Amino acid sequence: MRNTRNDTLQYIYTLCNRYEQQGMRIKGSHMSVRDYAQFAIMKFMLYLADSDRNIRDAEVDIINDCLGFSLTRDYVVRFVEEHRISGDAIFDTILSLLTVFINADIQNDAADGSTSLMLLEFFDELGLEFITHDGKYDDRQTKAMAVLMLRLKNYRSAYLRSWKKLKHERIDPFAPMMNDPELRMETPASAPPAPAADSSSGEQTADPIPKLKQEEPTEKPEEAPEEDLEALLENLNSLTGLSRVKEDLTSLINLLKVHKMRADRGLPQASVSLHMIFSGNPGTGKTTVARLLSKIYKQLGVLSKGHLVEVDRSGLVSGYVGQTAIKTKKVIDSAIGGLLFIDEAYALTANTGSNDFGTEAVNTLLKAMEDNREDLVVICAGYTDLMEQFLDSNPGLRSRFNKQILFEDYTAEELVDIFMGICEKSFFELTDEARAVVDQFFADRVSRKTELPGFANGRDARNYFEKTLTYQANRLATMVSVTDKDLVTITKEDVEKVELF
Repeated sequence: MRNTRNDTLQYIYTLCNRYEQQGMRIKGSHMSVRDYAQFAIMKFMLYLADSDRNIRDAEVDIINDCLGFSLTRDYVVRFVEEHRISGDAIFDTILSLLTVFINADIQNDAADGSTSLMLLEFFDELGLEFITHDGKYDDRQTKAMAVLMLRLKNYRSAYLRSWKKLKHERIDPFAPMMNDPELRMETPASAPPAPAADSSSGEQTADPIPKLKQEEPTEKPEEAPEEDLEALLENLNSLTGLSRVKEDLTSLINLLKVHKMRADRGLPQASVSLHMIFSGNPGTGKTTVARLLSKIYKQLGVLSKGHLVEVDRSGLVSGYVGQTAIKTKKVIDSAIGGLLFIDEAYALTANTGSNDFGTEAVNTLLKAMEDNREDLVVICAGYTDLMEQFLDSNPGLRSRFNKQILFEDYTAEELVDIFMGICEKSFFELTDEARAVVDQFFADRVSRKTELPGFANGRDARNYFEKTLTYQANRLATMVSVTDKDLVTITKEDVEKVELF
C-alpha cells in the first residue's frame, strides 16, 4: 500500500503543477495548487486522527511517511486540540481541490472524470489505511470518512452530469458549481507554523511541522464580489421559519434606510442603538442571522467592514488577574468595523465569585461599545431566561442592549424543510417512502421536545442528515454495482433506523 500510495501522490502533485501552468488555481488561496493539495491531504489525515479523540503513534507515522514530515505525537495532539476540524471544514477544503481536478477533466474532454475520480480514490485508500492501521475498524473514524467521501462523490457526480447537459458549453473553472449559488470555495485555515531558525546555531528548532511552501501570487487574487442589499435581504427572508425575527429585523432595516436618507440630505438624525440580544434555544439560527446582519449593516453604511467575529466566554475571560481586559480588548479590536457576536453571553456573569473575571470582561465590553459606537455592533445570545439574568447583572447592560429578538423553536414542518434543504444542496433525493418516515420522525420529536434534553432545533436536522448518510453508505457498501442514481437516492431503509438523543 505504501509504495502505491506514494506513487499516486507524486502523480497528483505532477497534475497539480500541470493544472497551475494551464492557469488554474485554488480560489481564495495564495498557495500553489500543489501546496494546497499537500495541505488538504494533511488536514484530511488530521481530521480522521482526531475523529475518535485518540491520536495514535501509528497514525502520526502514516502522516509523516505520506507527506515527508517529522511530526511527534505530542505536537499533533496539541495542534488538533487548538484547531478542531469539523466535517464541513474538511469537506470545503477537499472540495476546493476536487473542483480544480473536475474542471481539468472537463477542459480535457475527459467525460468519465478520470483524474477527479483518481483523486477521490486516493483519499479513499488513504483513509482506509488510516482507520485500519491496527487491523480494526473504529466506528467513529469509519462514520466520519463515510459521510465525507459520500458527500464528495455526490458533488463530483452532480457536477459532471451538469456539464454533460450543457453539450460542451464552456464552464468557468473558477466558478462554484452551477445550480448551487450558495456553494463556494472557501480559503482554507492557515497552514501549521513552520520551524523557526535558531539564530545561534543556524539550525531549525524542534518545531516539527515544516512550512508548506507558498509562492508569491503573480497578481492580486480576485475578491469575491459583495452581495448587494437586495440579495442579502432575500437571503434573510428565504431562511426557514423565523417569521417573528424577520419582522423585527425588517422594521429595524427600514428604520436604518430612512436614517441614511436623512443623512444624505443633511437632516438631523436621532441616535439609533444597534446592539441587540438574541434569545432562544440552541439551533434556532441566531448565528446565521447575525452573519447576514453584519453584511446588511455594511451595505447600509452602518459598518465599514461588515465582518462577523464570533466568540464565547472562553474567548474573552482569562484565568489570571489583569489578563481578561487585555484578552477582551484584543477580540473587540478585531471586531471593529463589524459585528461582535457573543454566544452564551450569560456565562460571563453566571459566577460572581472573587476568582471569576467575567465581570471584568463585561466592563471592558461596555466601555468599548461606547468608545466605538460609530463602527461596532455587539449582539449577545443565549437562552431566554438566562439572558434576562445576564441583563440584570450589570446596570449598564439593559441601557446598551435595549432591543431583544426572540428566536422561537422550529415546528416539525420547518425542521423537515431544513432537512430537505440540506439534502438538496448535497444533491440527494428522497423516495416517497423515505419522506414519509422523515415527516413522522420530526413530528414525533417536536411533540416530545420538552422531554428531550438533547433537542436542538436546526441542529437536529443536520444530525439526522449525517446519520442518514451513514446508513446509506452501509447499504451501498453491500451492493455489487452502485449506479449514479443509487449514490444520490435516500431510501426508507436509510432513514427509518436513525435515532437522535
